[in-house]
Amino acid sequence: MRVAVTGTPGTGKTSATRLLEGEDGDEDEADDGNARSVIHLNELIESGEDLWTERDDDRGSLVADLEAIADRIGDWDGILESHLAHHFEADRVVVLRCAPEILEDRLTDRGEPPATARENAESEALDVILSEAVERFGRENVYEIDTTDAEPDAVADAIRAVIDGDREPSAGTVDFTGYL
Repeated sequence: MRVAVTGTPGTGKTSATRLLEGEDGDEDEADDGNARSVIHLNELIESGEDLWTERDDDRGSLVADLEAIADRIGDWDGILESHLAHHFEADRVVVLRCAPEILEDRLTDRGEPPATARENAESEALDVILSEAVERFGRENVYEIDTTDAEPDAVADAIRAVIDGDREPSAGTVDFTGYL
């Protein structure tokens, strides 16, 4: 099973998926050594110059080479975590969401320039990543999780429920357009 965990920067993807790393992927079976793997795509991109094409100095980020990344990760299995994860083949896509005001505060608190934090908050209000995920994978394969008031362990539990088939697809259930 390939599960892409995506969302606007600051929604809690890394915090939640770190809690899932190494878990037994099948809780109904005895420990069979099949630990749940998590690929933190942003860390992978930063580790190799061959996975990005240029540096965006205005945003303080790297421009990812999606084809090179696809070649590097190959036929992956487990969880792929990044704001870019929905650009890769997956069986299910989890889109983490956060109220834009809170998201903007989270990003500035971690040192992002105010303009970048504002741009990401606006993208969140406009459902940019959700729309891209639904367009590529269909509503039946996309799961929204609102992380605004949730602790990382609760978000990890919700992602686990998606993986285990205990949660229904829910694209379009979160609405932050009032921010605009």
